[in-house]
Amino acid sequence: MSNTSVPDIRRPKTRAGARIALVSLTAAALAAGAALTVATSANAGTTLGASAAERGRYFGAAVAANKLSDSAYTTILNREFNSVTPENEMKIDATEPQQGQFNFTNADRIVSHARSRGMQVRGHTLAWHSQQPGWMQNMSGAALRTAMLNHVTQVATHYRGQVVAWDVVNEAFADGNGGARRDSNLQRTGNDWIEAAFRAARAADPAAKLCYNDYNTDNWTWDKTQAVYRMVQDFKQRGVPIDCVGLQSHFNSGSPYPSNYRTTLSSFAALGVDVQITELDIEGSGTTQANTYRNVVNDCLAVARCTGITVWGIRDTDSWRASGTPLLFDGSGNKKPAYDAVLSALNNGAGPNPTTTPPGPNPTTTPPGPNPTTTPPPAGAGCTASVSLNSWSAGFVATVRVTAGSSGTSGWTVSLTLPSGATVTNSWNTSASGTSGAVRFSNATHNGRIAAGQSTEFGFQGTGSASSLTPTCTAS
Repeated sequence: MSNTSVPDIRRPKTRAGARIALVSLTAAALAAGAALTVATSANAGTTLGASAAERGRYFGAAVAANKLSDSAYTTILNREFNSVTPENEMKIDATEPQQGQFNFTNADRIVSHARSRGMQVRGHTLAWHSQQPGWMQNMSGAALRTAMLNHVTQVATHYRGQVVAWDVVNEAFADGNGGARRDSNLQRTGNDWIEAAFRAARAADPAAKLCYNDYNTDNWTWDKTQAVYRMVQDFKQRGVPIDCVGLQSHFNSGSPYPSNYRTTLSSFAALGVDVQITELDIEGSGTTQANTYRNVVNDCLAVARCTGITVWGIRDTDSWRASGTPLLFDGSGNKKPAYDAVLSALNNGAGPNPTTTPPGPNPTTTPPGPNPTTTPPPAGAGCTASVSLNSWSAGFVATVRVTAGSSGTSGWTVSLTLPSGATVTNSWNTSASGTSGAVRFSNATHNGRIAAGQSTEFGFQGTGSASSLTPTCTAS
């Protein structure tokens, strides 16, 4: 089935009309992209953010700077969410209104509000064909490519260590058309522009997760979904830095929640990237809306690498689709049945390492190619660890995956020896011992228990060279 049969009926996204969801992690993990902190004083299980954190995930909202002076708005934000995405304040027209002249005032306000309350921040977005300032709209060719890469570098550098994930590139694929790239001034600079943007983002903010974000990629059988899948698969095979895929998931009668949504999440996750639901809103009301929200949350909880959900706004009146009443709170700030459904799903869902539903077979019409070969879990009560490195001239970021054996774990320790001159400067999702030479990383409080055959990840950043690392894992 091609997504040409389901038109995108969303209104054009403007600065006044919100979009996208991004995430930020615990204060200790801020420089890296771990997900799991309770950014509220409420007891776990009583708010969205607290309940999501118990499941090893975040639950965030898209936030507008001009609404931070609305006490009713901020009361809900501060109580319920542990992740924030600026709606429009980090987009190109907002951050670089004149070429080479950057303005971070409004974005800084959102980031400061979030970080002062222990919330994560997702950055949105570094490269996009829309909401470009006039000077960029009028550029083309090599000059545009250079300007785009400079924008990515300057914005990501400004927020280095403050943003846990970036929507590096947004909406680069067209609807239908066999999964073709969207025709845009950026695309016309060369088909490698997405790869170039990701490499620039990694160099500027090496500890942040780097995501590709798009809409109408929820249904596994659609051409557009398959095209994004093939791009991510290609990037992973060639070592292009990509860590996550964002599904916007704007659902309504013209683009409904698909029954194979969980297959989409698990299929992307099988490529070795996180999956994030970045701009969730569901038009409707009452039981029907509540059940769809519940299904989305349950699907995310069923996929270990679905690391979080962001709703695109807080109250219905804050939504870019306000007439469709698509959010969890009504215009007066009251909790809707959809809120109760989400909280219940989070409280009753699987823990940080749920069993992932295996992806079904790829559609025969547009096969993306075989999934990468996976290593079987170790036998017995042991564990294994593998390291992937992103290195540059003066440092590196290491992501370590710990996989439990057939008996599972209640705790784990990974040991490795750093090369001479290499030093650990930061770590996340782990308790670290030592900074050079022989170092050890033990589980944090939330990720020691791993079900049989399942995995968890932690990471660390360092200075110096670490071209290869050989870890050993000990389970308890």
